[in-house]
Amino acid sequence: MDGVVDVDFAIAMGKLGGVAVLNLDGVHTRYADSRPIIERIAAADKATVNSILKEVYREPVKPNLITERIKAIKAAGVLCAVSTVPARADERAELVQKAGADVLVVQGTVLTARHSSRSYNQLAFDELVNKCDIPVVVGNCVHYETALELMETGIAGILVGVGPGAACTTRGVLGVGVPQVTATADVAAARDEHMRRGGMRVAVITDGGMRIGADVCKAFASGADAVMIGTPLAGAEESASKGYNWGMATPDPNLPRGTRVHVGTKATLKEILLGPARVDDGSQNFAGALRSALGVCGAHDVAEFQHVEMVIAPSITSEGKSLQQAQHVGMGKG
Repeated sequence: MDGVVDVDFAIAMGKLGGVAVLNLDGVHTRYADSRPIIERIAAADKATVNSILKEVYREPVKPNLITERIKAIKAAGVLCAVSTVPARADERAELVQKAGADVLVVQGTVLTARHSSRSYNQLAFDELVNKCDIPVVVGNCVHYETALELMETGIAGILVGVGPGAACTTRGVLGVGVPQVTATADVAAARDEHMRRGGMRVAVITDGGMRIGADVCKAFASGADAVMIGTPLAGAEESASKGYNWGMATPDPNLPRGTRVHVGTKATLKEILLGPARVDDGSQNFAGALRSALGVCGAHDVAEFQHVEMVIAPSITSEGKSLQQAQHVGMGKG
């Protein structure tokens, strides 16, 4: 997410123990100085922001900037992950490895092991994995059989989710999507079956749709090994846009599937991820929430937590909370 991750944010995230993913198809690899571009997008009004996004993303991606960004992140002594659209994955694999990237993420709205296209050569994930000395993560996916086929190509991780993100409009534009708990549970089941067949463990990464600590906890309880978070981190003081976010498909010249959202600057990145929380609504200290949820559910680690019993309870966030709702505090702020 260009509104969240630039070089400085990636370094800050790495120093806190996380990994930020730099978008190789974003403004940070199109412009030597991306700050004025980010500021222009953030300052645009609702009537013009989409046209501005299309305009600024017409600038070509520059390979030398890809190299520069990766080296700048690595120079800070942290891990560097980069993402690319499938059509450019094969040609960029060698470049990003030479620059020092630690993880290559290939990301589209949905990906399969049998993708075909009339506009570019079909990407074979098994061939891409074989030519890479770094882990390859692919996404997105929400389906058991599709996930299993992808895992059999040798990928190291798989992103789960179609359209749940706060800045994504895929579900409205295409009418496609699966609730994140269901999607995560299905892909996690594929991971377990893949291992039963003798394959290596593939990291299941729930991508998007997480707003507060409870959402993060439910992702892990559904079987996730990790989570990818966007909009909540746009509210960090260290974010590239200082309070705005837009999806990777938002600037699409033919069919935008995202929008720019404003969340404002809420806290430092450390407070959001590790605490201590200064608010009572679950929007800070995600790691603390996960640790507490493990304890409440009697799980010693994430592996045990992935097998806790889950129930469908639509009223669980409103039951007994009438005073919070009436006074717009705690869980009643939304």
